[in-house]
Amino acid sequence: MKKHTTYHFGVMALVLMLLCIFSTPMSWAKKESKEICLECISVGQCLDCHEEIDNGTFAASSHGSNACTSCHRDIYDLEKHADCEVPMQPVKCGFCHKEVAKQYTQSVHADNDVGCTDCHANIHEMKSFGGDKTKVIQMCSGCHDNEDYLQSVHGKGLMAGNPDSPSCSDCHGLHDIKEMHVDDTHSTAALEAREFHTKSCQKCHADPEMMQRNNVYTLAFKTYEHDYHGKVEHLGGATYVAGCADCHTAHKQLPADDSESSISKEGLVETCGACHPKANNNFVQYMPHADYHDKENYPLLYWTFIAMTGLLLSTFAFFWLHTVLWLIRSYIEKNELHKQGIFVPHAQNPKVFYKRFTTLEMILHFAMMVSFIALVLSGLPLKFNHAPWAQGLANLMGGPQIAGLIHRWAAVVTFSYFGTTIIWVIYFLFIKQTGETFLQKLFGPDSLCPRKKDLDDV
Repeated sequence: MKKHTTYHFGVMALVLMLLCIFSTPMSWAKKESKEICLECISVGQCLDCHEEIDNGTFAASSHGSNACTSCHRDIYDLEKHADCEVPMQPVKCGFCHKEVAKQYTQSVHADNDVGCTDCHANIHEMKSFGGDKTKVIQMCSGCHDNEDYLQSVHGKGLMAGNPDSPSCSDCHGLHDIKEMHVDDTHSTAALEAREFHTKSCQKCHADPEMMQRNNVYTLAFKTYEHDYHGKVEHLGGATYVAGCADCHTAHKQLPADDSESSISKEGLVETCGACHPKANNNFVQYMPHADYHDKENYPLLYWTFIAMTGLLLSTFAFFWLHTVLWLIRSYIEKNELHKQGIFVPHAQNPKVFYKRFTTLEMILHFAMMVSFIALVLSGLPLKFNHAPWAQGLANLMGGPQIAGLIHRWAAVVTFSYFGTTIIWVIYFLFIKQTGETFLQKLFGPDSLCPRKKDLDDV
Protein backbone atom coordinates (compact mmCIF):
# COMPACT_ATOMS: atom_id res chain seq x y z
CA MET A 1 0.00 0.00 0.00
CA LYS A 2 2.82 2.35 0.91
CA LYS A 3 4.63 1.51 -2.33
CA HIS A 4 1.48 2.23 -4.36
CA THR A 5 1.06 5.65 -2.75
CA THR A 6 4.67 6.54 -3.46
CA TYR A 7 4.13 5.64 -7.12
CA HIS A 8 1.17 8.03 -7.41
CA PHE A 9 3.11 10.87 -5.82
CA GLY A 10 5.92 10.32 -8.30
CA VAL A 11 3.56 10.49 -11.28
CA MET A 12 1.97 13.69 -10.00
CA ALA A 13 5.37 15.32 -9.49
CA LEU A 14 6.40 14.38 -13.03
CA VAL A 15 3.22 15.90 -14.49
CA LEU A 16 3.75 19.14 -12.57
CA MET A 17 7.32 19.38 -13.81
CA LEU A 18 6.23 18.91 -17.41
CA LEU A 19 3.56 21.59 -17.03
CA CYS A 20 6.08 24.05 -15.66
CA ILE A 21 8.56 23.32 -18.42
CA PHE A 22 6.13 23.64 -21.35
CA SER A 23 3.69 26.25 -20.10
CA THR A 24 6.25 28.95 -19.31
CA PRO A 25 7.90 29.12 -22.75
CA MET A 26 4.50 29.03 -24.43
CA SER A 27 3.19 32.01 -22.50
CA TRP A 28 6.51 33.79 -22.96
CA ALA A 29 6.44 33.08 -26.65
CA LYS A 30 2.93 34.46 -26.96
CA LYS A 31 3.88 37.66 -25.14
CA GLU A 32 7.15 37.93 -27.02
CA SER A 33 5.34 37.40 -30.30
CA LYS A 34 3.09 40.38 -29.61
CA GLU A 35 6.01 42.60 -28.64
CA ILE A 36 7.97 41.52 -31.70
CA CYS A 37 5.01 42.37 -33.91
CA LEU A 38 4.69 45.84 -32.41
CA GLU A 39 8.36 46.50 -32.94
CA CYS A 40 8.47 45.09 -36.45
CA ILE A 41 5.51 47.04 -37.83
CA SER A 42 7.19 50.05 -39.43
CA VAL A 43 5.67 53.39 -40.37
CA GLY A 44 6.33 52.57 -44.00
CA GLN A 45 4.21 49.44 -43.80
CA CYS A 46 1.30 51.43 -42.38
CA LEU A 47 1.62 54.15 -45.00
CA ASP A 48 1.32 51.59 -47.78
CA CYS A 49 -2.39 51.61 -47.00
CA HIS A 50 -2.82 54.94 -45.21
CA GLU A 51 -1.80 57.12 -48.12
CA GLU A 52 -3.55 60.18 -46.65
CA ILE A 53 -0.64 60.50 -44.22
CA ASP A 54 2.51 62.02 -45.67
CA ASN A 55 5.63 60.31 -44.39
CA GLY A 56 7.76 63.46 -44.43
CA THR A 57 5.14 65.56 -42.70
CA PHE A 58 4.61 62.93 -40.03
CA ALA A 59 8.35 62.58 -39.48
CA ALA A 60 8.60 66.35 -38.89
CA SER A 61 5.68 66.38 -36.45
CA SER A 62 5.81 66.19 -32.66
CA HIS A 63 5.10 62.46 -32.84
CA GLY A 64 7.47 61.78 -35.73
CA SER A 65 9.93 59.84 -33.59
CA ASN A 66 7.21 57.38 -32.58
CA ALA A 67 6.05 54.33 -34.42
CA CYS A 68 2.41 54.04 -35.44
CA THR A 69 1.90 51.33 -32.85
CA SER A 70 3.12 53.68 -30.12
CA CYS A 71 -0.37 55.14 -30.26
CA HIS A 72 -2.33 52.37 -31.99
CA ARG A 73 -1.27 49.75 -29.49
CA ASP A 74 -4.23 47.50 -30.22
CA ILE A 75 -2.79 46.65 -33.66
CA TYR A 76 -0.22 43.90 -33.19
CA ASP A 77 -1.11 41.71 -36.17
CA LEU A 78 -0.81 43.63 -39.43
CA GLU A 79 -2.41 40.94 -41.58
CA LYS A 80 -5.48 40.70 -39.38
CA HIS A 81 -5.71 44.48 -39.29
CA ALA A 82 -5.49 44.66 -43.08
CA ASP A 83 -8.29 42.11 -43.30
CA CYS A 84 -10.34 44.24 -40.87
CA GLU A 85 -10.21 41.49 -38.28
CA VAL A 86 -8.53 43.88 -35.84
CA PRO A 87 -10.41 47.19 -36.09
CA MET A 88 -8.56 50.30 -34.99
CA GLN A 89 -9.64 51.52 -31.55
CA PRO A 90 -9.62 55.15 -30.34
CA VAL A 91 -6.16 56.23 -29.29
CA LYS A 92 -5.58 56.66 -25.56
CA CYS A 93 -3.30 59.70 -25.39
CA GLY A 94 -3.06 59.37 -21.63
CA PHE A 95 -0.82 56.32 -22.04
CA CYS A 96 2.07 58.73 -22.68
CA HIS A 97 0.65 62.06 -21.55
CA LYS A 98 -0.27 60.97 -18.04
CA GLU A 99 -0.15 64.36 -16.31
CA VAL A 100 -2.10 66.03 -19.11
CA ALA A 101 -4.70 63.26 -18.98
CA LYS A 102 -5.07 63.77 -15.24
CA GLN A 103 -5.74 67.47 -15.75
CA TYR A 104 -8.09 66.81 -18.63
CA THR A 105 -10.32 64.42 -16.68
CA GLN A 106 -11.09 67.25 -14.23
CA SER A 107 -11.79 69.85 -16.93
CA VAL A 108 -14.96 71.19 -18.47
CA HIS A 109 -13.89 69.68 -21.80
CA ALA A 110 -14.03 66.18 -20.34
CA ASP A 111 -17.46 66.91 -18.88
CA ASN A 112 -18.69 67.86 -22.35
CA ASP A 113 -17.00 65.01 -24.26
CA VAL A 114 -14.50 67.28 -25.99
CA GLY A 115 -11.62 64.91 -26.73
CA CYS A 116 -7.96 65.41 -27.54
CA THR A 117 -8.48 65.33 -31.30
CA ASP A 118 -11.16 68.03 -31.12
CA CYS A 119 -8.35 70.46 -30.40
CA HIS A 120 -5.39 68.57 -31.85
CA ALA A 121 -7.27 67.71 -35.02
CA ASN A 122 -4.51 66.42 -37.31
CA ILE A 123 -2.34 64.49 -34.93
CA HIS A 124 -0.03 63.31 -37.72
CA GLU A 125 1.02 66.86 -38.63
CA MET A 126 0.90 68.54 -35.24
CA LYS A 127 3.95 70.49 -34.12
CA SER A 128 4.83 72.21 -30.87
CA PHE A 129 3.47 75.73 -30.51
CA GLY A 130 6.96 76.93 -29.72
CA GLY A 131 5.61 79.72 -27.55
CA ASP A 132 3.46 81.14 -30.36
CA LYS A 133 0.35 82.30 -28.51
CA THR A 134 -1.51 83.08 -31.73
CA LYS A 135 -1.74 79.35 -32.43
CA VAL A 136 -3.57 78.92 -29.14
CA ILE A 137 -6.05 81.58 -30.22
CA GLN A 138 -6.56 79.85 -33.56
CA MET A 139 -7.15 76.51 -31.87
CA CYS A 140 -9.67 77.80 -29.33
CA SER A 141 -11.45 79.84 -32.00
CA GLY A 142 -12.46 76.61 -33.68
CA CYS A 143 -15.24 76.29 -31.10
CA HIS A 144 -15.29 79.59 -29.21
CA ASP A 145 -16.14 83.02 -30.59
CA ASN A 146 -13.07 85.25 -30.37
CA GLU A 147 -14.51 88.53 -31.66
CA ASP A 148 -14.58 90.25 -28.25
CA TYR A 149 -11.09 89.06 -27.42
CA LEU A 150 -9.60 90.32 -30.69
CA GLN A 151 -11.12 93.76 -30.03
CA SER A 152 -9.72 93.89 -26.50
CA VAL A 153 -6.42 95.38 -25.37
CA HIS A 154 -5.23 91.83 -24.73
CA GLY A 155 -6.07 90.59 -28.21
CA LYS A 156 -4.70 93.64 -30.00
CA GLY A 157 -1.51 93.48 -27.97
CA LEU A 158 -0.97 89.80 -28.72
CA MET A 159 -1.62 90.19 -32.43
CA ALA A 160 0.83 93.10 -32.46
CA GLY A 161 3.51 90.80 -31.09
CA ASN A 162 3.49 91.68 -27.39
CA PRO A 163 4.51 88.49 -25.53
CA ASP A 164 3.09 89.85 -22.27
CA SER A 165 -0.44 89.97 -23.66
CA PRO A 166 -2.39 86.89 -22.55
CA SER A 167 -3.84 84.27 -24.83
CA CYS A 168 -6.66 81.90 -23.87
CA SER A 169 -4.32 79.48 -22.13
CA ASP A 170 -2.68 82.17 -19.98
CA CYS A 171 -5.99 82.66 -18.20
CA HIS A 172 -7.80 79.34 -18.62
CA GLY A 173 -4.89 76.93 -18.88
CA LEU A 174 -4.52 74.32 -21.60
CA HIS A 175 -5.92 71.10 -20.20
CA ASP A 176 -7.33 71.88 -16.74
CA ILE A 177 -9.99 74.32 -17.95
CA LYS A 178 -12.72 74.79 -15.34
CA GLU A 179 -16.43 75.41 -15.72
CA MET A 180 -17.21 79.13 -15.41
CA HIS A 181 -21.00 78.90 -15.20
CA VAL A 182 -22.11 76.89 -12.17
CA ASP A 183 -25.81 76.79 -11.29
CA ASP A 184 -25.33 75.86 -7.64
CA THR A 185 -23.99 79.16 -6.31
CA HIS A 186 -23.24 77.64 -2.90
CA SER A 187 -21.03 74.85 -4.24
CA THR A 188 -17.25 74.68 -4.13
CA ALA A 189 -17.18 74.74 -7.94
CA ALA A 190 -19.10 78.03 -7.94
CA LEU A 191 -16.68 79.55 -5.45
CA GLU A 192 -13.69 78.44 -7.53
CA ALA A 193 -15.30 79.85 -10.67
CA ARG A 194 -15.89 83.19 -8.97
CA GLU A 195 -12.35 83.30 -7.57
CA PHE A 196 -11.07 82.61 -11.08
CA HIS A 197 -12.34 86.07 -12.09
CA THR A 198 -9.67 87.57 -9.85
CA LYS A 199 -6.89 85.00 -9.60
CA SER A 200 -6.44 84.69 -13.36
CA CYS A 201 -5.97 88.47 -13.65
CA GLN A 202 -3.68 88.53 -10.63
CA LYS A 203 -1.06 86.45 -12.45
CA CYS A 204 -0.17 89.45 -14.59
CA HIS A 205 -1.65 92.52 -12.94
CA ALA A 206 0.01 91.79 -9.60
CA ASP A 207 3.40 91.91 -11.34
CA PRO A 208 4.59 95.56 -11.10
CA GLU A 209 7.47 95.04 -13.53
CA MET A 210 5.24 93.62 -16.25
CA MET A 211 2.66 96.36 -15.75
CA GLN A 212 5.29 99.09 -15.79
CA ARG A 213 6.88 97.98 -19.06
CA ASN A 214 3.41 97.87 -20.65
CA ASN A 215 2.41 101.28 -19.27
CA VAL A 216 -0.45 99.79 -17.23
CA TYR A 217 -1.59 101.00 -13.79
CA THR A 218 0.67 99.09 -11.42
CA LEU A 219 -1.58 99.27 -8.35
CA ALA A 220 -4.74 97.81 -9.89
CA PHE A 221 -4.63 94.56 -7.98
CA LYS A 222 -3.30 96.09 -4.76
CA THR A 223 -6.10 98.66 -4.68
CA TYR A 224 -8.65 95.95 -5.44
CA GLU A 225 -7.46 94.07 -2.36
CA HIS A 226 -7.98 97.22 -0.28
CA ASP A 227 -11.46 97.69 -1.70
CA TYR A 228 -14.57 96.13 -0.11
CA HIS A 229 -14.93 93.73 -3.04
CA GLY A 230 -11.38 92.48 -2.70
CA LYS A 231 -11.56 92.11 1.07
CA VAL A 232 -14.74 90.03 0.95
CA GLU A 233 -13.30 87.95 -1.89
CA HIS A 234 -10.22 87.21 0.21
CA LEU A 235 -12.44 86.12 3.12
CA GLY A 236 -14.01 83.45 0.92
CA GLY A 237 -17.01 85.48 -0.22
CA ALA A 238 -16.21 85.62 -3.93
CA THR A 239 -19.77 84.56 -4.79
CA TYR A 240 -21.12 87.73 -3.15
CA VAL A 241 -18.90 90.41 -4.69
CA ALA A 242 -17.59 91.50 -8.06
CA GLY A 243 -14.33 90.19 -9.43
CA CYS A 244 -12.19 91.75 -12.14
CA ALA A 245 -14.14 90.24 -15.03
CA ASP A 246 -17.49 91.41 -13.63
CA CYS A 247 -16.50 95.02 -14.20
CA HIS A 248 -13.98 94.77 -17.04
CA THR A 249 -15.72 91.80 -18.76
CA ALA A 250 -14.07 88.46 -19.38
CA HIS A 251 -12.78 89.01 -22.91
CA LYS A 252 -13.54 92.55 -24.10
CA GLN A 253 -11.30 94.68 -21.90
CA LEU A 254 -11.16 98.18 -23.35
CA PRO A 255 -9.72 101.49 -22.08
CA ALA A 256 -12.04 103.69 -20.05
CA ASP A 257 -12.00 106.37 -22.78
CA ASP A 258 -13.46 103.92 -25.31
CA SER A 259 -17.24 104.39 -25.50
CA GLU A 260 -17.71 100.62 -25.93
CA SER A 261 -15.80 99.88 -22.73
CA SER A 262 -17.72 98.48 -19.77
CA ILE A 263 -15.97 101.04 -17.54
CA SER A 264 -16.55 104.06 -19.77
CA LYS A 265 -18.70 106.94 -18.53
CA GLU A 266 -21.47 105.73 -20.80
CA GLY A 267 -21.28 102.14 -19.60
CA LEU A 268 -20.52 102.39 -15.89
CA VAL A 269 -24.13 102.67 -14.72
CA GLU A 270 -25.05 99.51 -16.61
CA THR A 271 -21.92 97.69 -15.40
CA CYS A 272 -22.46 98.56 -11.74
CA GLY A 273 -26.19 98.00 -12.15
CA ALA A 274 -25.57 94.30 -12.77
CA CYS A 275 -24.97 93.96 -9.01
CA HIS A 276 -26.45 97.24 -7.75
CA PRO A 277 -29.85 97.69 -9.45
CA LYS A 278 -30.28 101.22 -8.08
CA ALA A 279 -26.94 102.45 -9.42
CA ASN A 280 -27.03 105.94 -10.94
CA ASN A 281 -24.58 108.61 -12.07
CA ASN A 282 -23.80 109.57 -8.48
CA PHE A 283 -23.22 105.96 -7.50
CA VAL A 284 -20.61 105.40 -10.21
CA GLN A 285 -18.48 108.28 -8.95
CA TYR A 286 -17.01 105.69 -6.61
CA MET A 287 -13.32 105.06 -7.37
CA PRO A 288 -12.61 101.33 -6.92
CA HIS A 289 -8.89 101.58 -7.71
CA ALA A 290 -8.08 104.80 -5.87
CA ASP A 291 -5.01 104.66 -3.65
CA TYR A 292 -5.75 106.27 -0.30
CA HIS A 293 -2.01 106.54 0.34
CA ASP A 294 -1.67 108.85 -2.68
CA LYS A 295 -2.01 112.33 -1.21
CA GLU A 296 -1.33 114.07 -4.51
CA ASN A 297 -3.92 112.37 -6.74
CA TYR A 298 -6.54 111.53 -4.13
CA PRO A 299 -6.29 114.23 -1.42
CA LEU A 300 -9.87 113.85 -0.17
CA LEU A 301 -9.52 110.10 0.17
CA TYR A 302 -6.12 110.48 1.80
CA TRP A 303 -7.29 112.92 4.48
CA THR A 304 -10.46 110.91 5.07
CA PHE A 305 -8.29 107.86 5.72
CA ILE A 306 -6.11 109.88 8.11
CA ALA A 307 -9.16 111.26 9.92
CA MET A 308 -10.91 107.90 10.26
CA THR A 309 -7.72 106.18 11.40
CA GLY A 310 -7.16 108.95 13.93
CA LEU A 311 -10.75 108.65 15.14
CA LEU A 312 -10.41 104.90 15.54
CA LEU A 313 -7.12 105.12 17.42
CA SER A 314 -8.25 108.00 19.63
CA THR A 315 -11.49 106.21 20.50
CA PHE A 316 -9.66 103.07 21.55
CA ALA A 317 -7.04 105.12 23.38
CA PHE A 318 -9.69 107.11 25.27
CA PHE A 319 -11.62 104.06 26.38
CA TRP A 320 -8.50 102.16 27.41
CA LEU A 321 -7.22 105.19 29.32
CA HIS A 322 -10.63 105.64 30.93
CA THR A 323 -10.68 101.98 31.98
CA VAL A 324 -7.13 102.04 33.35
CA LEU A 325 -7.75 105.23 35.34
CA TRP A 326 -11.00 103.79 36.66
CA LEU A 327 -9.22 100.65 37.84
CA ILE A 328 -6.47 102.70 39.50
CA ARG A 329 -8.98 104.94 41.26
CA SER A 330 -11.03 101.93 42.37
CA TYR A 331 -7.92 100.28 43.80
CA ILE A 332 -6.94 103.44 45.70
CA GLU A 333 -10.41 103.86 47.22
CA LYS A 334 -10.63 100.22 48.29
CA ASN A 335 -7.14 100.36 49.74
CA GLU A 336 -8.07 103.40 51.84
CA LEU A 337 -11.20 101.66 53.09
CA HIS A 338 -9.18 98.57 53.99
CA LYS A 339 -6.84 100.74 56.07
CA GLN A 340 -9.89 101.93 58.00
CA GLY A 341 -10.99 98.34 58.55
CA ILE A 342 -13.86 98.57 56.09
CA PHE A 343 -13.82 95.61 53.73
CA VAL A 344 -17.47 95.71 52.67
CA PRO A 345 -18.58 99.25 51.75
CA HIS A 346 -21.82 100.40 53.37
CA ALA A 347 -21.75 97.43 55.76
CA GLN A 348 -22.51 99.82 58.64
CA ASN A 349 -25.73 100.88 56.93
CA PRO A 350 -26.75 98.14 54.50
CA LYS A 351 -30.10 99.78 53.79
CA VAL A 352 -28.43 102.68 51.96
CA PHE A 353 -28.04 102.13 48.20
CA TYR A 354 -26.91 104.54 45.51
CA LYS A 355 -28.34 104.22 42.03
CA ARG A 356 -25.63 105.35 39.66
CA PHE A 357 -27.59 105.20 36.36
CA THR A 358 -31.18 105.87 35.43
CA THR A 359 -33.10 103.27 33.45
CA LEU A 360 -32.47 105.16 30.21
CA GLU A 361 -28.76 105.39 30.92
CA MET A 362 -28.56 101.65 31.63
CA ILE A 363 -30.32 100.90 28.34
CA LEU A 364 -27.94 103.20 26.47
CA HIS A 365 -24.90 101.61 28.11
CA PHE A 366 -26.12 98.11 27.31
CA ALA A 367 -26.80 99.09 23.69
CA MET A 368 -23.35 100.63 23.45
CA MET A 369 -21.59 97.54 24.81
CA VAL A 370 -23.47 95.08 22.60
CA SER A 371 -23.15 97.14 19.42
CA PHE A 372 -19.49 97.92 20.07
CA ILE A 373 -18.60 94.25 20.47
CA ALA A 374 -20.66 93.36 17.38
CA LEU A 375 -18.95 96.07 15.33
CA VAL A 376 -15.51 94.91 16.42
CA LEU A 377 -16.12 91.21 15.78
CA SER A 378 -17.74 91.78 12.39
CA GLY A 379 -15.40 94.57 11.28
CA LEU A 380 -11.98 93.25 12.23
CA PRO A 381 -12.00 90.36 9.69
CA LEU A 382 -12.68 92.87 6.93
CA LYS A 383 -10.07 95.33 8.16
CA PHE A 384 -7.41 92.65 8.62
CA ASN A 385 -8.61 90.21 5.96
CA HIS A 386 -5.11 88.85 5.30
CA ALA A 387 -4.60 87.85 8.94
CA PRO A 388 -4.63 84.06 9.52
CA TRP A 389 -7.58 84.34 11.92
CA ALA A 390 -9.72 86.64 9.76
CA GLN A 391 -11.53 84.07 7.62
CA GLY A 392 -12.15 81.80 10.60
CA LEU A 393 -13.75 84.63 12.56
CA ALA A 394 -15.88 85.62 9.57
CA ASN A 395 -17.01 82.02 9.09
CA LEU A 396 -17.84 81.79 12.79
CA MET A 397 -20.43 84.50 12.22
CA GLY A 398 -21.86 82.72 9.18
CA GLY A 399 -19.56 84.05 6.47
CA PRO A 400 -18.74 87.53 5.13
CA GLN A 401 -22.33 88.20 4.07
CA ILE A 402 -23.81 87.53 7.53
CA ALA A 403 -20.92 89.39 9.16
CA GLY A 404 -21.81 92.36 6.96
CA LEU A 405 -25.44 92.24 8.09
CA ILE A 406 -24.36 92.09 11.74
CA HIS A 407 -22.06 95.06 11.18
CA ARG A 408 -24.82 97.14 9.59
CA TRP A 409 -27.37 96.35 12.29
CA ALA A 410 -24.81 97.15 14.97
CA ALA A 411 -24.17 100.45 13.20
CA VAL A 412 -27.91 101.21 13.27
CA VAL A 413 -27.94 100.56 17.03
CA THR A 414 -24.85 102.77 17.44
CA PHE A 415 -26.42 105.70 15.60
CA SER A 416 -29.64 105.15 17.54
CA TYR A 417 -28.09 105.42 20.99
CA PHE A 418 -25.86 108.25 19.78
CA GLY A 419 -28.90 110.17 18.53
CA THR A 420 -30.79 109.43 21.74
CA THR A 421 -27.86 110.74 23.77
CA ILE A 422 -27.70 113.96 21.73
CA ILE A 423 -31.42 114.54 22.24
CA TRP A 424 -31.10 113.87 25.96
CA VAL A 425 -28.13 116.29 26.24
CA ILE A 426 -30.09 119.03 24.46
CA TYR A 427 -33.03 118.43 26.77
CA PHE A 428 -30.80 118.51 29.87
CA LEU A 429 -28.89 121.65 28.86
CA PHE A 430 -31.64 123.79 27.38
CA ILE A 431 -35.03 122.51 28.51
CA LYS A 432 -34.83 120.78 31.89
CA GLN A 433 -35.21 123.17 34.81
CA THR A 434 -32.65 122.42 37.55
CA GLY A 435 -31.93 125.90 38.88
CA GLU A 436 -28.40 125.74 37.42
CA THR A 437 -26.83 127.89 34.75
CA PHE A 438 -25.74 126.49 31.39
CA LEU A 439 -22.08 126.27 32.45
CA GLN A 440 -23.02 124.66 35.76
CA LYS A 441 -24.99 122.03 33.89
CA LEU A 442 -22.15 121.54 31.43
CA PHE A 443 -19.36 121.23 34.01
CA GLY A 444 -21.29 120.41 37.17
CA PRO A 445 -20.94 117.26 39.27
CA ASP A 446 -23.65 115.47 37.25
CA SER A 447 -21.99 116.19 33.90
CA LEU A 448 -19.82 113.77 31.92
CA CYS A 449 -17.60 116.61 30.72
CA PRO A 450 -14.09 116.57 32.20
CA ARG A 451 -13.46 119.08 34.99
CA LYS A 452 -10.73 120.02 37.46
CA LYS A 453 -11.89 117.54 40.10
CA ASP A 454 -11.22 114.69 37.67
CA LEU A 455 -7.56 115.67 37.60
CA ASP A 456 -7.53 115.89 41.39
CA ASP A 457 -9.06 112.41 41.63
CA VAL A 458 -6.43 111.01 39.30
